[in-house]
Amino acid sequence: MALAYAASQGGEHGAEANIGDVILHHVLDAKIIPIKIFGIDFSITKHVLMMWIAAALLVLIFRYVFREQRTVPSGAANLLEAVIVFLRDEVVLPTMGEEGRRYLPYLLTVFFFILFCNLLGLIPFAATATGNVSVTAALALISFIMIQVGGIREYGLKHHLQNLIPHGIPVWLLPIMIPVEIMGQFTKPFALCIRLFANMTAGHIVILAFLSMIFILRSIFISPVSVFFALFISLLELFVAFLQSYIFTMLTSLFIGMSIHPQH
Repeated sequence: MALAYAASQGGEHGAEANIGDVILHHVLDAKIIPIKIFGIDFSITKHVLMMWIAAALLVLIFRYVFREQRTVPSGAANLLEAVIVFLRDEVVLPTMGEEGRRYLPYLLTVFFFILFCNLLGLIPFAATATGNVSVTAALALISFIMIQVGGIREYGLKHHLQNLIPHGIPVWLLPIMIPVEIMGQFTKPFALCIRLFANMTAGHIVILAFLSMIFILRSIFISPVSVFFALFISLLELFVAFLQSYIFTMLTSLFIGMSIHPQH
């Protein structure tokens, strides 16, 4: 509907410009309730709202599904338990060992929060919070803190810092290796941030671009092709929503495991 409205405003070149604005408006954040306190902007944006909804759904769904202790879960409880057991046995324990059990609540929270944000973004007129680089940067920052906490908890601050440098390397290589290893600690969360942000944003842009071809070309013959590819990408986005949640959780678990079990 938004694309149709944009196309109705002016000629062909005007439609292209308006459709471009519509696409950007869809993927970018926007203020819903402007709030300023002592000159600091605390405005509620659509991405903030979607994160609140995702968090609320997580609490409500899990409390409702697991409200009763059952020996054999059924229905939604069985599905969620299967996902939790898979993440525990196939992701966390293989990459972190038995020490990973203490990080399991955090990693499960990250997985389901990202998944819910991704899925909510597929609902018409909703927004994808994980398509905002500020959101993914915050998630990556928390992962960075957990990576460092894992190493410090296991070895102490001094030995954790020593573990960042491979043992047994020549002294003359230290001036090169120390900056490289320090940069490596920051590139890990940076990769998490950009990967999630780029994948979730790209899919929505591609879907809107296919649909906008109908109004730019103004041909009835292009409509079936545009709609078909838009639907195909939408189904692909459903898969990507699960995949990106899994990748972010798996890599975070792997990085924490590397901090707990450094390679010497």
